[in-house]
Amino acid sequence: MKSCATGGDKPGPDQMERLEKIISKIPKDNVLYENADSLKALGDPTRLKIIYLLTYGELCVCEILTALDKPQPTVSHHLNVLKKAGFLNWRKEGVWVHYSLSNPKIIDILDEILENK
Repeated sequence: MKSCATGGDKPGPDQMERLEKIISKIPKDNVLYENADSLKALGDPTRLKIIYLLTYGELCVCEILTALDKPQPTVSHHLNVLKKAGFLNWRKEGVWVHYSLSNPKIIDILDEILENK
């Protein structure tokens, strides 16, 4: 690994110029925080299972409850976290809510990430 050109604890002028170009291409901190929060929403096995369930199309919350075999408040919490993060679409039909993935490609992205771990 290349050491700092000045021999000190700071990069030299050429390195600083390169570093400034790199930094200018990185999203702003507030965007990174929002993205991190979205990724945290996927960091739970129950929520990942919901994502995988919805890969096969829209499901009524009653179907999700049955598939997860968890109490309704627990499932509602996980669905709300995924909704807030922007991963789910929902529509109400009578007393039931139906959920679908906001971007069906998410499963391909998740599979690719998890395959390369």
